[in-house]
Amino acid sequence: MTTAGAQAPADRWYPWRRALEGALAPMAALVLAWLAFTLFLLLLGKSPAEFLDLFWRGAFGSWFSLQNTLQRAAPLLLTALCVAIPAQLGLVVIGGEAAVALGGLAATAAVLPMLGAPSLLVQLVMALAGMAAGALWIGLTGWLRAKRGINETIASLVLTYIGLALFNHLVEGVLRDPASLNKPSTWGIEDRNMLGPIPGTDVHPGLILGVLACVAAWVLISRTSLGFAARVTGGNIRAAQLQGLPVHRLMIGACVLGGACAGLAGMVEVAAVHGRANASLIAGYGWSGILIAFLSRHNPLAIMPMALLLGGLGAAGGLLQRRMGVPDATVMVLQGFIFVAILASETLAGRIAWFQPRRTET
Repeated sequence: MTTAGAQAPADRWYPWRRALEGALAPMAALVLAWLAFTLFLLLLGKSPAEFLDLFWRGAFGSWFSLQNTLQRAAPLLLTALCVAIPAQLGLVVIGGEAAVALGGLAATAAVLPMLGAPSLLVQLVMALAGMAAGALWIGLTGWLRAKRGINETIASLVLTYIGLALFNHLVEGVLRDPASLNKPSTWGIEDRNMLGPIPGTDVHPGLILGVLACVAAWVLISRTSLGFAARVTGGNIRAAQLQGLPVHRLMIGACVLGGACAGLAGMVEVAAVHGRANASLIAGYGWSGILIAFLSRHNPLAIMPMALLLGGLGAAGGLLQRRMGVPDATVMVLQGFIFVAILASETLAGRIAWFQPRRTET
């Protein structure tokens, strides 16, 4: 029994059990998703073992395939942060797809009048313009939530469709290059202003930017008073308000930071891949970023391996389609199974007794 006036000592193993729960949840979700997908393949008359073999070869089996995977993972690192950073405050923001497209468009439009300037200056302006556009668009979601009480998930989804419509209107209208006949595009940024690959590879530097952004986000969230305030707000918004925390500014700021990351992803896609803004920017990076953020449980460091996994699925898609004779959408089916499984696993978070804190009786 606990003596009167004395407090039972805390459970010193709780932080380890909590970390274990955080690691097991996405792993269990991946296993469940694979089991469901295995049944799906068997119904199609396809071999799950062959699927795994081709996935490995197409994603990681050679230096060429690994580079392709890293190339596809680069924007996913940034779009996942668009979800993970606001999630620290309990916000579910799913508008990264529009932020990527508008970020790429803004980056292109901002430098068209200054194409004769030094390349480094052009690239810097592109980065700032792309981040500003993404920050403004996702920041609007945060403002609607903080100032008007509008659900951020609905607001970000609606703003995604508005943003994509605005993107198409501008690309096919006032910013369209008349020479782009088959695929409407803006004028190009010129080859000399393109971002070159990382030395010794064919991977563009967006991968480095994404990794640095994930590390910086982790430091901000885990090692600063601002990150602590965000986590307190996400845990109990009423308690945060009673403690005098600037809840509304934290919400808007988190959305602005997340949107800036997605906008930077759009800028990199233009400056390192496409050379101009067109419909190729709407490639599903924002939607995949949602899945990666949930798989990582909104941990910026865990985003990196999860982005590699989803990038590998994208890289292996063509090989799977050719060798197994399955539709290209089969990879999307697997992603759908993963998303449903991770959502189901989240409902068990904090409900399994073994992972809960305990008090030792004295």
